[in-house]
Amino acid sequence: MTVAVLSGFFLAAAAPWLHRFLKGAIGWITALLPISLLIYFLSHAGTVAAGETVIVSHPWVPQLGLTLSFYLDGLSLLFALLISGIGALVLIYAGGYLSDHPQLGRFYLFILMFMASMLGVVLAGNLLTLFVFWELTSFSSYLLIGFDHEREAARSAALQALLVTGGGGLALMAGLVLIGQVGESFEFSVLLQKGDLFRSHALYLPILLLVLLGAFTKSAQVPFHFWLPGAMEGPTPVSAYLHSATMVKAGIYLMARLTPLLGGTDPWFYIVSTVGAATMLITGVLAFYQNDLKRVLAYSTVSVLGTLTMLLGLGTAEAIKAAVVYLFAHALYKGALFMVAGAVYHETGDLDLRRLGNLGKKMPITAAAAGLAAISMAGIPPTFGFIGKEMLYAAGWEAPSARLLLIGVMMLASLLFVAVGGMVGFAPFFSGKRNGAEPAAHEAPVSLWLGPALLGGLGLLFGLFPGPAERFVLSPAAAAVLRRPAELHLALWHGLNLILAFSAAAVAAGIGLYAARDRILAATQGLKALSRWGPARGYKAALDGMIMLAKTQTRLLQNGRLRIYLMIVAVAAVGLTGFTLLSKGGFLLPDRLSEVRFYEAAVGAMILAAALVATQTSSRLGAVTALGVVGYGVALIYILYGAPDLAMTQFLIETFTVLLFVLVFYHLPRFTPISDWKARARDGVLSLGVGALMFALVLMASHPRFHPPISEFFAEKSVPMAHGRNIVNVILVDFRGFDTLGEITVLAVAAFGVYALLKLRLEGKK
Repeated sequence: MTVAVLSGFFLAAAAPWLHRFLKGAIGWITALLPISLLIYFLSHAGTVAAGETVIVSHPWVPQLGLTLSFYLDGLSLLFALLISGIGALVLIYAGGYLSDHPQLGRFYLFILMFMASMLGVVLAGNLLTLFVFWELTSFSSYLLIGFDHEREAARSAALQALLVTGGGGLALMAGLVLIGQVGESFEFSVLLQKGDLFRSHALYLPILLLVLLGAFTKSAQVPFHFWLPGAMEGPTPVSAYLHSATMVKAGIYLMARLTPLLGGTDPWFYIVSTVGAATMLITGVLAFYQNDLKRVLAYSTVSVLGTLTMLLGLGTAEAIKAAVVYLFAHALYKGALFMVAGAVYHETGDLDLRRLGNLGKKMPITAAAAGLAAISMAGIPPTFGFIGKEMLYAAGWEAPSARLLLIGVMMLASLLFVAVGGMVGFAPFFSGKRNGAEPAAHEAPVSLWLGPALLGGLGLLFGLFPGPAERFVLSPAAAAVLRRPAELHLALWHGLNLILAFSAAAVAAGIGLYAARDRILAATQGLKALSRWGPARGYKAALDGMIMLAKTQTRLLQNGRLRIYLMIVAVAAVGLTGFTLLSKGGFLLPDRLSEVRFYEAAVGAMILAAALVATQTSSRLGAVTALGVVGYGVALIYILYGAPDLAMTQFLIETFTVLLFVLVFYHLPRFTPISDWKARARDGVLSLGVGALMFALVLMASHPRFHPPISEFFAEKSVPMAHGRNIVNVILVDFRGFDTLGEITVLAVAAFGVYALLKLRLEGKK
């Protein structure tokens, strides 16, 4: 399983080179990997359906409880099949959609990295491993959304997605660490057995809020829903993959995975179900008011994510079963519809519903796929979407409280989905009242209609024959969330009952809503002004405020004047450290000043005199010489206190510095006083403060120790723990490895910056 997860990263690294040789065939060739993964995960379906869990674990940092472990149960299997199956279709689709793009190899690098990261999220068996892959999805999706980086809209959308999901990721990290502390393990195989411990723990509510913040931002729940429609600035293959089947469902996966730990309480019920219901309704209405095909799909995706969240919040067995069925149905029809939108744009260059129409005869295969997917989205038999809607109503009817309210909310959302299904699956192809770009359209290449046709066909096939999906995928997924066997009875016909009446009423009302859409839009034009006051406005205000703050502090603190930088550092050090010394009683005078030997005092006096000369002389050569005397004086102190190696280093540095000054001395401008007496007085006071602080720190450092020196620890542990006999190297590489890694990272970032500046060409660009 480890190879299955990491193979995507290896192929991603090779993608740019593969593109050079394979050219237009890269989509078909790279799709072989997710197809192989799909077959591999299907080979485990029987084992998982039997109630077994496949666990693979590799020690990583045992001292921290960190392992590279993977965990395959019913829930993981459901997501892994969607990621690999739809991933294969998206890779083929992207080869046709972006066939003329000069950076197609780079695109495959990004999307394969994303696919591997998503597999890592859903298969991780360790909280920390999950978080690593979780952040990799945010990073890779940022690259994908901003793929057309020369467009400002794409860059802004990518940044918005990264900031929102990344902010939630920080909260999630804190929540996962707390879970590990409370459960005394980071392994799911251990934690999932301790649900009662978490629900009764004092840290339960902080953990819940932190985890939900990460999940809500990732899955675009209200009020974080605004970033996902904005992410439609990415190429359509990105939208089809990230926003219908994978990334945005990562939050749903996380909530489902942690339901055995955090679910079943009042805070969970009220927070999760309320946020989910609000998201379902608000974004469903917003989808109805959109005219851009991709934005309609984006808002309807968020609405479905709200539905899934609401079901997880209800937490009953019926609700969990409905969630996994509805999730599967949504992945099939929404992936197809996004690819249909891309095919329409590829052939017409337009996504505006007000101009699209009559494409059915020119794009018959695409139109058929869109129709199948739209019928499933609307919940009309005999598609799998109808079964999902039936499960949804059944879950609402079996809810422990607010049954009628839930049914009403679900029916309202469902009739909106019917109307939206008509907008995206019927209007562009079969509506004859619109005029636009359709005269030049023709059927899309096979790489563009293959994915929608397969997914739309699967939605119909699983609707007619739901047995295999129920037995091998959906029942095990529900059982993994419920932590007990879960039997589903999926069928198109359960007899004449109340649930069927709900479905029929929602479909009829949805068709009426679709037919009256133009009149409704015309009558509610004034409501558009309300959209300007949504959470997106708050995000923009926060971002503008942060930029203004950054500019202000840059203007004040980083204005390019070295003197100001030194003053800020000195004032901060003296103020903060000096206050701590005084408040904590750390300022200690030596017990007996008489123990200072005369030659030590002589060296000290020489250093002070040289420093005074350096500040008072008007000769640049005299100042350099005086500073050299200060350095040599410090070297003498090293010798007096038994540190000849430091003294030698100090002598060399001072000699080199003096020689360097002398070499450039001729090229320096004439010595000119550039400060008045006030500035010199200020600098003098500051210098005395710094000197006093260092004096106090030296006295404190020479105070008798209360703990044994740490050097003994390194001497004893270097060989048994790090297998190294050079203690300095072991400290740098092993004991303070994270510190060294941070330093290397900073240097690497600086190197990238220098390289970017060297490669920057601004001629001809604004």
